[in-house]
Amino acid sequence: MSTHATDNRTRVAVLGIGIMGQPIAANLAQAGFAVSAWNRTPGKAEPLADHGVLVAASAAEAVADADVVLTILTDADAVLSAMGAALPSMPEGAVWIQASTVGERVDDLVAFADSHALRFVDAPVQGTRKPAEDGTLLVICAADPLLRPVVQPVFDAIGSRTLWVAETSSQGTASRLKIATHTYVAGLTHAVGEALAMATALGVAPQLVVDAMAGGPLDCGFMRGKASVIIDNDYAASFTVDNSIKDAHIVLRAAERHGVVVDCTRAGLSRYERLSAAGYGDSDMAATYLASFVGEDGSVLSPIPEATAPYVHATS
Repeated sequence: MSTHATDNRTRVAVLGIGIMGQPIAANLAQAGFAVSAWNRTPGKAEPLADHGVLVAASAAEAVADADVVLTILTDADAVLSAMGAALPSMPEGAVWIQASTVGERVDDLVAFADSHALRFVDAPVQGTRKPAEDGTLLVICAADPLLRPVVQPVFDAIGSRTLWVAETSSQGTASRLKIATHTYVAGLTHAVGEALAMATALGVAPQLVVDAMAGGPLDCGFMRGKASVIIDNDYAASFTVDNSIKDAHIVLRAAERHGVVVDCTRAGLSRYERLSAAGYGDSDMAATYLASFVGEDGSVLSPIPEATAPYVHATS
């Protein structure tokens, strides 16, 4: 970490170099921050060296001289594990930006921060791989206003908009809002998948569904993006099926705790669980289209119709 020791730039340590963490770290480096990065699987972080990022061998090494520590990991347990390992090396006064999707387990992270006198910022990000690469994520943030001058430049480097939802992180307001927004995202994804599956089964080119929505109140960039994944039959993950399963469980746990019935989320989880059982766990969440052709036991109906089929059912 000596490379950063004499660097006057803000030093940011990114813990978690996955689909989201890798472009976040690269964008921070491009914006002029001195960035260190750590990942449990080191090979995923190594390409960041080409962006001027210091790839650390451990979480403790990554945070050793950090002004800001940003966690972007799979779940709350992974975050607590990484922060527990990093804690002995964290400089006094470093700010911890927690950007992972952890649901109401944010309370455990707040408790961890409080018990170790850490300056905690609840800031889950909304978006998938492409917005992360483009630096156009939505950052949902709850934090002490006194921390804004420190964290806002970081948010500006990774996102196009910051939504400040509370002036304290202690209530986990940002992470709780993320539960609600994910409920919408998942429902919209399944709606696109099922609509295109119905078109395919009826002998209608799925692109016509997109064309029918174009320019109207039901048109949106997310719908068009997920439809393109399906029509191009390219399920390289922007956000995986298995991560969608994890997030669906976050929604369902919160719903049960607060007495809310979320039938669509439960049905969507069933679709994703069938896909994962059929070997599609690492595919993009738009693979919900394929779930329409996967049996309840996880068996794939053969053959799965291709959404690209250029045919339209003849009319009389």
